[in-house]
This record gives sequence, structure tokens and C-alpha cells, in this order.
Amino acid sequence: FHLDAPLESISGSGNDISGMVSFNIEKPEATTGGIILKSESLHVGNPVLKEHMHGKDWLNVKKFPDIKFSFTSLANIKKNKNTISGVANGKMTIRNVTIAMPISVTITYLEGLLEKRNRVPGDLLVVRSKFSVKRDDFNIQKGKSLEKVANDIEIILNLAGSAPKS
Repeated sequence: FHLDAPLESISGSGNDISGMVSFNIEKPEATTGGIILKSESLHVGNPVLKEHMHGKDWLNVKKFPDIKFSFTSLANIKKNKNTISGVANGKMTIRNVTIAMPISVTITYLEGLLEKRNRVPGDLLVVRSKFSVKRDDFNIQKGKSLEKVANDIEIILNLAGSAPKS
């Protein structure tokens, strides 16, 4: 993630991500799923900034441990061989505030390539997206500290999921 305010630029990452996607290359419009990011896994290089970000005035990771995105369909689909691009029609939940949010995604289906990555037969599904959320929309210090912490949070998502074959 990245925030760019007049006085400070903040970049970080999250690494405790789980989820499920139901995908059929022949019926991409029926794609559904969801992902959960453990908010406590969000990391920035500055330990003091991380402490503030996790604290009760900002993300409050103890009270709101999950950031969630769930989607019920794909729209505006474009298909190019094993890659689908479109808009995931879903809902984002941060700090127990849920907002309808269409997100542009690119999904690449890699049939039979799990074995090259994990030595287990199966398929891979790679999901990529770049989108923004506004912290004000999720009641994260609404209207405060905008000179240091931007309201717009740019999120870059790169996920790989597997479907092992038995």
C-alpha cells in the first residue's frame, strides 16, 4: 500500500492473507470469492509509525483484526487466452465499515503449473489489482492529519492461489 501526503509518503505491505476464489475459465462472469487480510500483518519500515497505524485511533487491529473484500461476480470481462480482466463487484470491510466497491482485476489461470512452484500437481490462479480506498470512508481518523497521512490509500494486490489435484 502507498499513501502520498504533502509532508510524508508512506509505503507498506501486508502478508497474512487468506481467501477463496471460485473460478471457471469458461464462465468468468460467475467468478466469486473473498480475501481476508489480517490487519496486524500490515507493516511499515518505521516502528513508531507501525505502532500508531495498529493503534486504537487508526486501524485498531485488536478490535478489528480483519480487512475483507468479497465479490459476487465479474463484469466488463475481456479474455486473452488464459488471462481475464474485468471488474470484481464486491464489498470492502475495514474497521467494521462495509462499502460497495467495484475493483478492476486481472486473473491469470495457470493450468497444471502448481507443480513447478510447489512440487504438487494442480493449477495456479494469479490475481492482480491496483485500486484506492479513502480512509475517511472507513472512519480512520476522518479529516485528521491529512498533511502527514493522505486520505487516499493506493493498494497494489498480487496474489497467487492454488488448486491441488489429488
